[in-house]
Amino acid sequence: MIIAINRPRARNAINLATALGIERAIDAYEADPNARIAILTGAGGYFSAGMDLKAAARGEVPVTEKRGILGIVSVPPRKPLIAAVEGPALAGGCELALSADLIVAASDSSFGIPEVKRGLVAVGGGVLRLSQRLPRALAMELALTGDPISAARAAEIGLINQVAEPGKALEAALALAERVAVNAPLSIDASKQIIEQAPDWSVAEAFGKQGQVAAAALSSQDAGEGMRAFVEKRAPVWRGR
Repeated sequence: MIIAINRPRARNAINLATALGIERAIDAYEADPNARIAILTGAGGYFSAGMDLKAAARGEVPVTEKRGILGIVSVPPRKPLIAAVEGPALAGGCELALSADLIVAASDSSFGIPEVKRGLVAVGGGVLRLSQRLPRALAMELALTGDPISAARAAEIGLINQVAEPGKALEAALALAERVAVNAPLSIDASKQIIEQAPDWSVAEAFGKQGQVAAAALSSQDAGEGMRAFVEKRAPVWRGR
């Protein structure tokens, strides 16, 4: 599924209506058994300028009841999500990208959380997710200086997965999505949940916890199908059960 933010005249800034639209799109993705992976992108050559400050000045805050800030960042989808970034992904735009599991960005894009330059704090997941995904020194640098970094630098420090040619981020994201979608749905889900939950597990309980998360996939019909397909030298046919 491709979810495109379509406010190019406002550089795809998120007002309440757009946040509600994103939330509905994510809910539809979660509910669709045929949708293996989603890509979040923006129309008109931009990803997103983040929160619509003009709307916010009028008292319109882009927070939804279920998924929170920007309609996604508080509760991203359980199923995999790729962000396809063109142009600057700053402030809320960066936080939108960080709500995804994988990020593909055009070489002329940039990332940053400049909130400290405006007397604000990046509470839409910016500071929090950077602290989870980067070494402490790098997260501190981005959070305390508010300075942007290039796509090349973001890739170098492991913040994004792939750098594409300008205008080709969506195309590259689709290719990455294909690499994910060929795999077993239950195995994908279990693997993502282990990565997300493992930081909260103690060393003593980690292997037991991961076994609990993986149990449904390991005992599924798809597990048997995967092994049979390997032996028979053919592509597996996944059932998601």
